[in-house]
Amino acid sequence: MDTTWNHTTVLLNEAVEALSADSFTKPDQTYVDATFGRGGHSRLILSRMDASSRLIAFDKDPEAVAVANTIEDARFSIRHEGFSAISELQGGSVAGLLMDLGVSSPQIDNPARGFSFRGDGPLDMRMDTTRGESVADWLATAEAGQIAEVIRDYGEERFAVQIAKAVVARRQERGPLSTTAELAQLVAGTVKTREPGQDPATRTFQALRIFINAELEELQQALEASLDILQPSGRLVVIAFHSLEDRIVKQFIAKHSREVFDRRAPFAQPKAMKLQALERIKPTSDEIAANPRSRSAIMRVAQRTAA
Repeated sequence: MDTTWNHTTVLLNEAVEALSADSFTKPDQTYVDATFGRGGHSRLILSRMDASSRLIAFDKDPEAVAVANTIEDARFSIRHEGFSAISELQGGSVAGLLMDLGVSSPQIDNPARGFSFRGDGPLDMRMDTTRGESVADWLATAEAGQIAEVIRDYGEERFAVQIAKAVVARRQERGPLSTTAELAQLVAGTVKTREPGQDPATRTFQALRIFINAELEELQQALEASLDILQPSGRLVVIAFHSLEDRIVKQFIAKHSREVFDRRAPFAQPKAMKLQALERIKPTSDEIAANPRSRSAIMRVAQRTAA
């Protein structure tokens, strides 16, 4: 287990306080930390919840699972799975579900994981290093149109076509990309303009990471599963760090926070809403000053209705 790379949990107290409708006073409840990371949220939940309650955590990353296995608390368990696996939990059994999305500081800061252009390392980006295809493997065979589509759709990169063509040209001339520095240099040579203070490779790295880990698809699956596993008054708390994630969460909560009328049967009773939107919270200026990586975070809270 690598303990070199530290992580500061974003919106720690706000997320845990929002997770329980009764401030963790009710006994024999089940809570879920769907993205364990380095366990900041899980440890605070454990410190507050009743002795008869339980906390189930999920994480794809073997390093995160290794950290979770150091927690000596009979109320806690960890599953080495992506958070869409919450669908396997019993229906109506969960009092609070927390999703802290995106990539953690230990993943970003460790060059060996290949998530960042700030340090040279293998072009990997898999959250679960025990399975699946790395970014380097995918870029070695993907067609220019596929690469452009990923970079455009998941990175909102307006130079996606040019970057994709450059990747394929480089592959044909000198072989496939294999390191983060090679990709960052290629993008920097292709993207001629960028917002002040943003590295030219930022959007491309984000896009490839989201794609290779199927992050948005997993988020959509997990949100749908939340409607089944949350008990009445159960809380859904989601922290997103970029607009693509937050848009999915916002639209999901909005969709299920209103009554649905059947236009084919205008006099029929509408289907009751499944969620009640509660809060939208952003980090304070003090938190952003202490942890600049928190600046883009948006936390949305909803509560399962009795419907």
